Amino acid sequence: MDSFWDWVLIIAGALLVLVEVALGGFAGFDLVLIGSTFIVGGGVGMALHNPAIGFVVAAVLCVIYIGAGRKMVRARMQTRHIPTNADALIGLKGIVTQRIAPHAPGQVRVRDETWRAGLASDAASAIENGTEVTVTAVEGVTLQVR
Repeated sequence: MDSFWDWVLIIAGALLVLVEVALGGFAGFDLVLIGSTFIVGGGVGMALHNPAIGFVVAAVLCVIYIGAGRKMVRARMQTRHIPTNADALIGLKGIVTQRIAPHAPGQVRVRDETWRAGLASDAASAIENGTEVTVTAVEGVTLQVR
């Protein structure tokens, strides 16, 4: 009968892991880690033939995870916004290859690509060929430069 409570911990832990996996990580990996602490606690209780020690181990591991580890796991799981495609061009320098005037888009070379370019809203005068510009925004396939 000693191992009954150890098995309860192991089965409860396995169920928590399965729920997290089956529902696609809805709890942010918390159920997997808490379930793992239950499984470890049940295993320790079985190895030592003392379910009380298993419960204590599971409880201590849960408190450590919730108190300290949860913040670290969440920080590692968060995705950072990395600008891609045209959004990655904002802030880059380019060279005007075709004159850009108000209401008359031109072209600008940024990196190794030539883009359609228009004046940024705060730019009032035309920009001539060969002038270095900065990309301030992207509207569709047109770079806004100043």
